[in-house]
Amino acid sequence: MAYTEIPSSVAAFMQRITDLCGEEHARWAENFNACFANTLTTTVNRHEDGTTFLLTGDIPAMWLRDSTAQLRPYLPIAAEDDDLAAMIEGLVRQQFRFINIDPYANAFNETPSGASWDKDDRSDFSSPWLWERKYEVDSLCYPIQLAWLLYANTGRTSQFDDEFVAGVKRVLDVFETEQDHAARSPYFFVRDCDIPTESLVNDGKGSPVAVTGMTWSGFRPSDDACTYHYLVPSNMFAAVVMGYLDRIFGGDVLNDPAIAGRAADLRASITDGIARHATTTNAQGETIWAYETDGLGHFNIMDDSNVPSLMAAPYLGFCKPDDPTYLATRRTLLSRENPYYYEGKHLRGIGSPHTPENYVWPIALAVEAMTSDDHDYKAQVLDRLVATDAGTHLMHEGIDVNDPTKYTREWFSWSNMMFCELVMDYFDIRVKR
Repeated sequence: MAYTEIPSSVAAFMQRITDLCGEEHARWAENFNACFANTLTTTVNRHEDGTTFLLTGDIPAMWLRDSTAQLRPYLPIAAEDDDLAAMIEGLVRQQFRFINIDPYANAFNETPSGASWDKDDRSDFSSPWLWERKYEVDSLCYPIQLAWLLYANTGRTSQFDDEFVAGVKRVLDVFETEQDHAARSPYFFVRDCDIPTESLVNDGKGSPVAVTGMTWSGFRPSDDACTYHYLVPSNMFAAVVMGYLDRIFGGDVLNDPAIAGRAADLRASITDGIARHATTTNAQGETIWAYETDGLGHFNIMDDSNVPSLMAAPYLGFCKPDDPTYLATRRTLLSRENPYYYEGKHLRGIGSPHTPENYVWPIALAVEAMTSDDHDYKAQVLDRLVATDAGTHLMHEGIDVNDPTKYTREWFSWSNMMFCELVMDYFDIRVKR
């Protein structure tokens, strides 16, 4: 069952944002209301069994990552609206049901239809539920994050059911296995096409890595293949959500010392691995975090627009916004040293190898603003975003910095909701974590 009308609590919240924006920021309100309503009325499908399925937008599948980010901005309202909280809980239930089908998959079908991005993909497992099986560390982090945030913002605990516990054990198994990918992992992925980022080298096993304490990822949150397979921002995110699991199973909600201990050990190992193996220096000789490393001395200095990103480290809860290494990394990312930083007539910010050159992503701009302590700068970014929406009142994937009428993905719910979260952030309305 899809939403045919906006719940009264959501409508009241949209009016609250409209009032806060006033005449000065009326365009923010117009876009906020369009984006905030669009996700509920076009992507959400509530099932009779209490689960919730979310389309990512213009692709007929649900991503574990995107679906979490799509519902995150509704959490402050869910604190006062039990039905909205139940809808979000339904997504958590659906996410962990999918994880228990295959923890290496990134995107799933609503039914076991057998639909897929590419039916010729070669991997070590297949299921009619799988839309795509690109293993991405963040895909397992986001459902844990949503389960925790639902608890933190509403006090709800019914999402921590047997399927959640079973799924968490699968996540821990995978993260531990992928700490030594070459020796222990069954995972490989091959897509026969001419696009290098769509497949993994070395017969689908990826390029060589050393054991570092971090956990291996085949693909980035963009669904592009990693260059070096210790994806640092995803490991940052993994460390944060292992902290959530330690609290959930350490007595805050459940009492399972074995699970809590495994999560705590992973958090410590990953954090130590980041400290020992994930830093390098920028052109000015400052210590920064690399985007990727292999533990063999190779580093990738860049950032991508999808979250988790290095820019998003404070947003994810890995560090404070004034952390010296973060600030040096941030300066590097917002410079030509990042090959995906673009400047043009209408926009400047971080793009992605996933989209054309000189296309900046609204998601990246929203994260850049939310991790800044400059209130005026947040307003400048919001002004830029509404001025470059090509008259749609919605956000897109990437936008040409010199011609905003050129963009990718007309219907991209994650981007819409990141804009909404930035508007909320500007008015000091934030998701508790």
